[in-house]
Amino acid sequence: MSSRYSNLERPGLDVGVLRAAVCMPSGPIPRLEVVAQTGSTNADLVQHTQREPAGWPDLSVVAAEMQTAGRGRLDRSWSAPERSSLFVSVLLRPVNRQGRPVPTTSYPWFSLLAALALAESVEDRTKIAPQLKWPNDVTVDGRKLAGVLATFVPGAGAEPPAVVVGVGLNVSLTEDELPVPTATSLLLEYAGTTDRNILLKSFLRTLADHYRSFCDADGDAAAPWTDGPALQDRVGARMSTLGQDVRAELPGGGTLSGRALSLDARGALVVRDDDGERHTVSAGDVVHLRPLV
Repeated sequence: MSSRYSNLERPGLDVGVLRAAVCMPSGPIPRLEVVAQTGSTNADLVQHTQREPAGWPDLSVVAAEMQTAGRGRLDRSWSAPERSSLFVSVLLRPVNRQGRPVPTTSYPWFSLLAALALAESVEDRTKIAPQLKWPNDVTVDGRKLAGVLATFVPGAGAEPPAVVVGVGLNVSLTEDELPVPTATSLLLEYAGTTDRNILLKSFLRTLADHYRSFCDADGDAAAPWTDGPALQDRVGARMSTLGQDVRAELPGGGTLSGRALSLDARGALVVRDDDGERHTVSAGDVVHLRPLV
C-alpha cells in the first residue's frame, strides 16, 4: 500500500523513551517490545506466552510498526501502511491484589475495557471524543477509528487462562489509505497530536489503571471502583450503540432487530425487539451489528 507520507513524516516508535515512561519501576509495564514488522502482534504475544510463560508477566506488551496479517473479530483482516497506525497487544493474567484469579466469566469485559481505555486516552491527548460501538470498535461520529481483539490463552497445568488484548488505532491514514470508506483516522479528524509515542504511553497507563481496578473488583463489572463508577457504567456512558435501533446479523443468516437497551453482567448486549421481548446476544453471536435505518 503506497503513501504520500514518508517515514520521516511518520516517526517510528522510540522504544527507549517508551520504556523509560511506562516500564517498571517508573510505570506499570514489566516488559515492552517493539518490532519493525510482524504478521500479528496478538499472534506473536500468544506464542511468546505459551513458549516462555515466565518471561512474559502480566501487562507485557508487543507493538509493531507494521502488521501484515492482523485480524479483527471473526477473522477479518486489518492492515495499514508502515508507521501509520498503532498496533499493540497486551498480555493480561488477571488476578486481584491478593492473588485471587478473576473469574473467566468476566473475561468478555477485557475487550470493552481496552476499548474504553483507548477512547479515554485518545480524548485526553487529542481532544477528540471517541465513542464505543458494541462489541469492539472505537468510533468518531459513526466512523471506525480503532478495533480491539481479545484472544484467550489457555493456562498451563493448574494456571488460570490469560488474555491477549490487541488494539489497532488508525493514526495518520489519509482518505485513500483507509481500509473501508466508513473508517477514519486521527489525522482526518484533525487530532491535537498524531505522535504514536505519546498515544501509546497514554493508552498503556490508562489501560493498566483500569485493568487493576477491574481485577481488584474481582471482575465484577457492576462494582464501583475506588476512583468512581463501575466498568459497566463507564463503558455504557461512552457507548453509542445503547439507545439505538439496531440490526444484528447472526450466524446462519438469521437477524435480530430492535432497541439496544443495555449491557448485561458479562458484557453482552440486551436488545428489545418490536414485540417487547428481550434478547441477550454476546459478541460471538453476532456477525455484524448496524444501526437500523
